[in-house]
Amino acid sequence: MRIAMLSVHSSPLASLGSKEAGGMNVYVKELSSELGRRGIPVDIFTRLQDSKLPSIQVLAPGVRVVNLRAGPLAPYNKNLTLRHLPEFTRNVTAFAASQQLHYSLIHSHYWLSGEAALSLRQAWDVPIVNMFHTLGTMKNSVARSVEEAETKLRVAIERRLMQEVEVVVAATPLDRAQMVWHYGADASRIQIVPCGVDHELFTPQAQPIARKQLGLNADDRLIVCVGRMEPLKGMDILIQALALLTQRLPALHGKLKVLLIGGESETNSLNWNTEQRRLDDMRQQLGLQKQVSFLGTQPQERLSTYYAAADLVAAPSFYESFGLAALEAMACGKPVIASNVGGLGWTIEAGRSGLLVPPGDSAALAAQIELLLNDAQAQAALGQAARQRALNFSWRSVTCKVLKLYHSLLKERLCPCFDNWRLAQVC
Repeated sequence: MRIAMLSVHSSPLASLGSKEAGGMNVYVKELSSELGRRGIPVDIFTRLQDSKLPSIQVLAPGVRVVNLRAGPLAPYNKNLTLRHLPEFTRNVTAFAASQQLHYSLIHSHYWLSGEAALSLRQAWDVPIVNMFHTLGTMKNSVARSVEEAETKLRVAIERRLMQEVEVVVAATPLDRAQMVWHYGADASRIQIVPCGVDHELFTPQAQPIARKQLGLNADDRLIVCVGRMEPLKGMDILIQALALLTQRLPALHGKLKVLLIGGESETNSLNWNTEQRRLDDMRQQLGLQKQVSFLGTQPQERLSTYYAAADLVAAPSFYESFGLAALEAMACGKPVIASNVGGLGWTIEAGRSGLLVPPGDSAALAAQIELLLNDAQAQAALGQAARQRALNFSWRSVTCKVLKLYHSLLKERLCPCFDNWRLAQVC
């Protein structure tokens, strides 16, 4: 058995928190690595964005990232990437032919990869498993401007994929329901497989030690927020909440700080995108320049240390299909205050393993932050329960669910490459 994993617009090796790199990249990387550990080879096909990169990069034993030409050798608008998919699929089939490889199935991620998968299925006659990670209609439902809206073409392609691929993977029951409600998808074709978290990497650590490692003040009250710099992530709501708290808690003046992880750092302002510049204008207008910091993208090893250094983690998004950053923080034993949207409202047990607030409500967010800052016992209890909740989500269990899904598909096609005995051995 060999899997063709498609992640056209973003490589699993890209820096997390950059424009097109987030939870999907972690999912593809961790799932593929776990499959490789179980002896199932995986080739991850992605668009080459840097001429200095080799055509093949080893991600893990048995797992390769294959960088293929498709349009400009640079970061590129995902919607414009669509016109280069024929070049991408030609290069995928040429690579497979040159190495005399046969793939048992295609596992595509995001709508662009799903569109490429349909073309590859014609060439290879293998089934497709597709995971969208986000849905165009849901993003449009919370878009606050024309610039934030997804295209009608994306929505149309998503609808077609739900009708044509063999299996669609949803991260939560709500994710599946949204496909049924907004796209008319057949629920029987949608399988729920949640995201996972690396419990060895994301684990509780002593806060004083973490702060010392990061060079952070021991007596500051720190709120960490992780995500791409885009309006959907609601970082402006967190900044507004901080402004309210600064007025409400004069004893914490200058000590209450927000660390925004993602995008570009303070020292790389020339590369800030429109949203990061807007957030910078907001913090300046509110007099919060010294209390809100842009830390840029961080490797996962360092990200776990930032979670450990925090008093709490905020996830004020307007939409999250799952919310992997929140789960990572929970695994580190940190209380998370999140918007009650999408997967966040499913992963977090409100009042037990975290707190939920209405999306876009800075006053409600400020109130919940204040509650935890003033109640160390509640903060500790939520953190402990968050860790226990996160232990239910592992990449091992995710991979077992995916393998059972693969097995079911291949069994239907009478494919001899994967039998019940082997499934029992790897799960």
